[in-house]
Amino acid sequence: MKTTSIEQKHEQALLQAAMKEGTVAVPTLLLKYYKRLKLSELEAMILIQLIAFLDKVKNDFPTIEEIQALMSAAPEQVIAGIQRLLKEKFISIDEDIDEISGIQYERYNLDPLYTKLAAAYLEEQAAKRIRPSKTIHADKGKDIFSIIEKEFARPLTPMELEGISSWLDKDNYREELILAALKEAVFAGKVHFRYMDRILLEWSRNRVATVEQAKEFTQRFRNSR
Repeated sequence: MKTTSIEQKHEQALLQAAMKEGTVAVPTLLLKYYKRLKLSELEAMILIQLIAFLDKVKNDFPTIEEIQALMSAAPEQVIAGIQRLLKEKFISIDEDIDEISGIQYERYNLDPLYTKLAAAYLEEQAAKRIRPSKTIHADKGKDIFSIIEKEFARPLTPMELEGISSWLDKDNYREELILAALKEAVFAGKVHFRYMDRILLEWSRNRVATVEQAKEFTQRFRNSR
């Protein structure tokens, strides 16, 4: 029994050490769209490894050997995969100069990947023919993603696209209510995703389900201040 107890403690210590390794935030859109973007499983895994190196190891230019050591693919397969990712502009290699040492160095840039994922998402939404909504400026014929993007005055990030999709599909917020939250964000001068999310969450907690109820709730809140 004593030996078993010691072994259990050792196993628990190993599990705790493993948990401290943490997790890597792999974009859901990469898992969802890599086939649509004609990426192989090998190429998708290389991208995931690059994300992990950047996120966990803070190494933005791992060597082929470092990448291959974490994969079952042969070195030549990894090299071919990286070459194709560069050729098809899923990643790029940027050159920078260290401000302190003045030494030039290279790093992988994953922004092209995120741009392609965002484009794939928008393309899918357009294909679904999302019905037009009334905008806060009465612009007609635009889907909710385009409306929010216009007010943000910049392209939506993949995370924001996922968040808006979750509002519609998971939280079942009406488009009119989301646009009302956007209007409140504009009014408050805080036109960003997190502020809209807080508004919608607060409305949900108070059982606000329509634009009329949102107006009443907001008015009561302002009067109480």
